[in-house]
Amino acid sequence: MITEDIKAQIIVSGIHYATGKPVSLEIRDGRIIKIAEPERLKAEEMNLFIAPGLIDNQINGYANIDFSGSALSASGVIDAAKAIWSGGVTTFLPTLITGSHETLLKNFRILNEALTLDSRLAGSVPGFHLEGPYISPDEGFRGCHPVQYIRKPLWEEFIMYQEAAAGKIIQVTLAPELEGAMEFIRLCRHNGIIVAMGHTNSTAAEISAAADEGVTLSTHLGNGCANYIHRHNNPIWPQLANEKLTATVIADGFHLLPEELKVFLRSKGPHKLILTSDVIYLAGMAPGKYTFLESEVMLTEEGMLKNIAMNCLAGASFPLKTGVGNMIKFTGCSLEEAVNMATQNVAAAYGLNDRGSLSPGKRGDIILFEKNADKLIIRKTYLNGELVFHE
Repeated sequence: MITEDIKAQIIVSGIHYATGKPVSLEIRDGRIIKIAEPERLKAEEMNLFIAPGLIDNQINGYANIDFSGSALSASGVIDAAKAIWSGGVTTFLPTLITGSHETLLKNFRILNEALTLDSRLAGSVPGFHLEGPYISPDEGFRGCHPVQYIRKPLWEEFIMYQEAAAGKIIQVTLAPELEGAMEFIRLCRHNGIIVAMGHTNSTAAEISAAADEGVTLSTHLGNGCANYIHRHNNPIWPQLANEKLTATVIADGFHLLPEELKVFLRSKGPHKLILTSDVIYLAGMAPGKYTFLESEVMLTEEGMLKNIAMNCLAGASFPLKTGVGNMIKFTGCSLEEAVNMATQNVAAAYGLNDRGSLSPGKRGDIILFEKNADKLIIRKTYLNGELVFHE
């Protein structure tokens, strides 16, 4: 007779992404309970690396499901999650971007509804990220966010979004130079909400003051920025220099040049840098013209997303695993460091103490992948010890 305990117990084996040695993880009831180093692996395991599931703090949509779109549904969110898991991401923050008050309310309700309908999704999503509408209205710095919806932070309005989301908004990205931003930051931190600065035209003094008030992250540093800026007085250097800020970066090959990523890594160090995808609903779609945030965008053959009218990028089309591979390729960092920027560092920044590393007691969020040059090829994804993707 097979007991329930045995049914809930699995062994996952491969090459440890950090040590390069064979490793076997025993997972029971969704948790890693034991780690062993076997003398040999099965033939099919010898080319598979094993690592924690990736954690993406900004997914704006996926697989033709736009989280900020007017047609969002709970079933669509669940379908998007399945596609997200196939890319090796086991934890993610669905992100709503600057939009009308009515759309933000409606879509936060839908995101929360999806979590109540699907327990696996609820286990994958610790909360939501609101990027905007409290960002710089300045051209360039606002990126492709629709200027007609950009506004100053208002706590009473945000509380309405938080209530629609059933209290699940855990991060806000804003521009600290806006009127009322400092008080808004204080209220967020008092209520346990992580605050990031992004799409900002702040001065060095404003950035320092925001960090002192409790801002801890820079959202996709080097982007959400005008194409032409003062070589000394701009928002990038003060964020790089401030030791209180962990920088998130998009390493898709378009948002930042290789030399920028090298400088950011050397400045922040491998423990204060987070890889994010900033992926939108066009991930995996065919090249062509589409609509995003009420504007026409072009998805090129190479995978770049451009808002031609605004002369800026319009989010990303590549999943987080691409950024992990590119970080190794562009900076020469190790596989361990690159993976940690998409797992361990993210977990630390968000207080997700139950995930982000291969350790006893952690959740069984595991990926098995092959590494082909700078590409990670996901073969299996486990979420809470459950196989949710198998190629």
